[in-house]
Amino acid sequence: MALLDSTVVNVALPHIGLDLNADLAVLQWTVNAYMLTLAGLILLGGALGDRFGRRRVFVIGVVWFAVASLLCGLAPNAGVLIASRALQGIGGALLTPGSLALIQATFHPDDRGRAVGLWSGFGGVGAAIGPFVGGWLVDGPGWRWVFFLNVPLAAVCVPVALRHVPESRDPRAHGRFDVLGAALGALALASVTYALIAAPGAGLSSAVIVPAVVGLLLGIAFVYVERARRDPMLPPDIFASRQFTAVNAVTLCVYAAFSGFFFLSVLQLQVVVGYSALAAGTALLPTTVLMLLLSARSGELGRRIGPRIPLTVGPLLCAAGMLLMTRAGVGAVYWRDVLPALLVLGLGMVTLVAPLTATVLASVEVERAGLASGINNAAARAAGLVAVAALPLLAGMGPEAYRSADRFAATFGRAMPICAGVLVLGAVVAWCTVRADVLEAAPAVPSGALGAEEGGAVEAAEAPRKAGAGAGAGAGAGAGVGGEGAAEARAGERRPCRPECAYHCGVGAPPLDPGDRPPRAQARRRGQDGGDRRGRRGDQSG
Repeated sequence: MALLDSTVVNVALPHIGLDLNADLAVLQWTVNAYMLTLAGLILLGGALGDRFGRRRVFVIGVVWFAVASLLCGLAPNAGVLIASRALQGIGGALLTPGSLALIQATFHPDDRGRAVGLWSGFGGVGAAIGPFVGGWLVDGPGWRWVFFLNVPLAAVCVPVALRHVPESRDPRAHGRFDVLGAALGALALASVTYALIAAPGAGLSSAVIVPAVVGLLLGIAFVYVERARRDPMLPPDIFASRQFTAVNAVTLCVYAAFSGFFFLSVLQLQVVVGYSALAAGTALLPTTVLMLLLSARSGELGRRIGPRIPLTVGPLLCAAGMLLMTRAGVGAVYWRDVLPALLVLGLGMVTLVAPLTATVLASVEVERAGLASGINNAAARAAGLVAVAALPLLAGMGPEAYRSADRFAATFGRAMPICAGVLVLGAVVAWCTVRADVLEAAPAVPSGALGAEEGGAVEAAEAPRKAGAGAGAGAGAGAGVGGEGAAEARAGERRPCRPECAYHCGVGAPPLDPGDRPPRAQARRRGQDGGDRRGRRGDQSG
């Protein structure tokens, strides 16, 4: 539902604008209201599942998402549509991390990798078919059915979850939720976004300057609160890893460009080239199909040669594809002017997304891999949020630009080089900061240095909060396997965390990925529940 919705709505934007007599700002908010609440609350959503039950929060998220979708479809005006999209994002923040956390809590470690692979694969399929389904609905019964589509999906999902999915929670989840941090982060993004979207029509007036300053102050307050809290939603100390910080900087660049590209390209194909909604949605399929077919091989290549080259070459290929897309003007021929751009862009995305996810996981301790993945996912969505707000301003798009083919074509031609420039910046950052050996096994740690760390890893491995949305601070220190952990360290190397999501269409954001679990934690887990799992699986592998 969530991944289908993230791609299906873009195709409907021109029809939404015409039907509601809305300007470009309304189209921007239709996309951004959803991304705003999703990016701001996705880390908190995982923590709620740990405390109150993952299945319960997941089901609430599905129902919430469906009700908000119904409100979107019934919206009589732009204001109601934007508010309903914001509510949709809250539902997405509950169900998206919850679905992965359920897998982590339910499946035996021997089966978990395959289950997560299916989870990410079906999510990629949902994202891939979104533009096609959206175009078919918009050209047929109308754009409102893009949102009504989620209601029957929820009607199937909820009873299946209640009947067949066991409830689970984290008994170690304690302390207060970082509601203040989540609110400050979301409000800071909302204020900056409002200023950027309002700027083309209002200029440098108080309606723009005041929210921009307020957003900056709220951002400073967010950093202060996260530093002061005992259990912050976004632990600042995780950025002590230079590799983690560098890869997130690359993520900000590439996903800002991706979001701006897909937002404007759908409009370009319909407003300027003259495609129907169905044709425009189908035209964009090559990028998602390439992601589904080649992501696993790209991840393996990144492990063999290191992530530095893929994270440098990938953005450069994407930049070339976006520059080629400027050929898609009035009278463009798909096979000559559009498809080559999308193929080059898709190959660039294939080259960089899987190694990027792997590098994020390998840049932190294995017990914080889920937290790192959640932060990286939220950062990408925040970058897309700002890009959709800022790109029309930078390209000189007026509020009514999408109503004129000539005006929109001119501004689209200015926007694509901006996106390409951001991608080149990401490539430079990757080349200068990402180590080629970050995916290799870490050297062994001296005896006695891993006692608390390995104990914490065991606890973290049993906490899908770290493996699902990554909400909360680091794993708590534990005991009981310190000597074994040190013995393992003396015996050889410690494995870096490897991604389990091999197939995923990362158009909107990198996939949430729990990473694999440390060997000792897996063994400990098997000792606790192996007998029950063996009985259910009908084998003796343990």
